[in-house]
Amino acid sequence: MTTPSHTPAPTPTRAHSFNHAAAQYAANRPSYPSTLFDTIEALATRQLTGAKVIDVGAGTGIATALLHARGADVLAVEPGDGMTAEFRRAHPRLPVIRGNGNALPLATASADFVTYAQSWHWTDPVHSVPEALRVLRPGGALALWWNTDALDVPWIAAAADRAERFLGIDQVVEKNGSGAKATTALAADPGGHLDFARRQVRWSRRVPLDTHLANVASHSAFLVLGEQATEAFFTEERNHLLRTFPDERVEETYIVDVLVATVAPRP
Repeated sequence: MTTPSHTPAPTPTRAHSFNHAAAQYAANRPSYPSTLFDTIEALATRQLTGAKVIDVGAGTGIATALLHARGADVLAVEPGDGMTAEFRRAHPRLPVIRGNGNALPLATASADFVTYAQSWHWTDPVHSVPEALRVLRPGGALALWWNTDALDVPWIAAAADRAERFLGIDQVVEKNGSGAKATTALAADPGGHLDFARRQVRWSRRVPLDTHLANVASHSAFLVLGEQATEAFFTEERNHLLRTFPDERVEETYIVDVLVATVAPRP
């Protein structure tokens, strides 16, 4: 989940809410399919293997670990205390530094890829676009992606409607608004150094009902309300989902919205 339907800038409270639920986030959030990284390589026209990758807003390291497994020389950048601590616990051999995309603590022209997995919306593109351009080498690529709910699946659409009524936000915009974020990124690049291409990658995972509910609860819109305020909602949500999944195994379907911008070589 990202921003409400009227799309104000994300509040610090929501941005920092993950630090108090980092273990829950790491244990229950979905990963990403290997086809996503095939798509990124195809759009960037270069391989991740051997590339210097800066994974910004790395959180607990879900994407960082996958990039490393792909053969990338990856450095994670994460602003939050709790998320960084969980990253280091789960991935003690992967490097992570404190920082954020609005002011990257990295040398100019030092990376082949700058990636944002589920985190670009927490930046201010007026600053994060120039910073990505500064850090990327000529011909490098900025890759942004989000797991979005497949709202063409009836039970997922119904669950989104229930959450929308409870939270008072537009679920389509909240979860699936990455196209608008790409437009914002382009608007922040008046020099025309970015050339965005967009693809969607569909995938699914089958998880216990408790994992699914903990995944939903780990989104910032719920975290800022607290467990006491959301307890009744999740009790009712469990009952709704048991009618569809009486075996308590939930088939979550996602569409990864991926945007890759290549940096034009400098004249």
